[in-house]
Amino acid sequence: MKAKVKKVMIVDDNEFDCYFTSKIITNFDETVDIMEFNSSITAIQYLEEFQNVTSKLPDLIFLDIYMPLLDGFAFIEKFNLLSDKDIFLKEANGLIELKKPGVIRIPDVISVDNNYLLLEMIEPGNKGKTFWEDFGRNFAKLHKYFGQSHGFFEDNYIGSTPQLNIPNEKEKYDWLEFYFNKRLLFQFKLAEKNGYADSLLKSAFIKLEKNIFKILGNELFTPSLLHGDLWSGNFIIDINGNVCLIDPAVYYGNREADLAMTKLFGGFDPVFYKAYNEVFPFDDGYLFRENIYKLYHILNHLNLFGSGYFGQALNLMEYYF
Repeated sequence: MKAKVKKVMIVDDNEFDCYFTSKIITNFDETVDIMEFNSSITAIQYLEEFQNVTSKLPDLIFLDIYMPLLDGFAFIEKFNLLSDKDIFLKEANGLIELKKPGVIRIPDVISVDNNYLLLEMIEPGNKGKTFWEDFGRNFAKLHKYFGQSHGFFEDNYIGSTPQLNIPNEKEKYDWLEFYFNKRLLFQFKLAEKNGYADSLLKSAFIKLEKNIFKILGNELFTPSLLHGDLWSGNFIIDINGNVCLIDPAVYYGNREADLAMTKLFGGFDPVFYKAYNEVFPFDDGYLFRENIYKLYHILNHLNLFGSGYFGQALNLMEYYF
C-alpha cells in the first residue's frame, strides 16, 4: 500500500513553473501542503534547519521543473481560488468560439480547468499607423460570422456577474425578448437584490419596459458572433502591431450591442467606426439604440462596483423618455 503524500517541496527559480506545478498537484489532491522555493539555496537551508523535525520535511521534492514551450509558444496563466468554479471554463469556450472566424487574433487556450486558465502569451507591441482601421475592418468581419439563434450554448460571465445566454424558444429568434429578459431585466433584478434600485430607478425601468418595442423594434436579422465585453481594457496589441481580443463574454446577437460597449470607458478612435462601416454598414437608427445597449453594461457596473454608476444608469434610461 502506497503512503499518502502530505507535503511537497517545489524548487525552481522560474516562478511560473513553480506556481503551475503546484496547481497541477493540488488539482489532484487539494489537501497536499505545498512549499515553494525559488532558490535551491533557501530550499537546502530549510531542509538543514528542519532535518530532525519530521513534520516539517517534504514527502516529495520537485527540483528545477522543466516546462517546455509548445510549438514556440510561451504561456500566461490565470488562477483564482475565489472565482466561480466554472468561470475559466466559460472564458476558454468564449475564446475558442471567437477564434472560429479566423479574422482577428485570439490567444490559444493551452489548458483549462476549474482553478486555472493557461493561455498563449501574446508578446506585446505598439499600435501601427493603420491599427484602428485594421481593427475596425476585422471586427466587422468577426460580426459577419453568424449563428442560427440568439444566445449561446451555455451561460457565462460578464466580469464576475453571471450572464444568461440559453434562450427559451421565443428568445431564440426574437432579439427584443432575448435582450430585455436575459440582459436588462436580469441586471435590474440583481440591482434590486443588491439594494441599488430605489423608486427612481424602478420608475424609470418600468417606463423603459413599456417603450422597449419603440426603442428596439422587431427587425429581423441574423445573429452575429459577439465578443460581449469589448472595451479598451479587453484587447491587447501584439508584437506585429495587430489587435488581440481577450476576456470575452461571448454570445450571438445584435452587433450593435458590441459596438455600443466600445464607446464606454474611454471609447475607440473614430477611425475604427469608419472602417467598420465600410465593411459592414450600420443599420439606420443605430445611434438612437446605442444607449439601450450601453445600459446593460452600466447596470452590470452598478451591481459590481456600487452606487457610483447609479446616475449614469438612470440617465441612460431617461434618454428615451
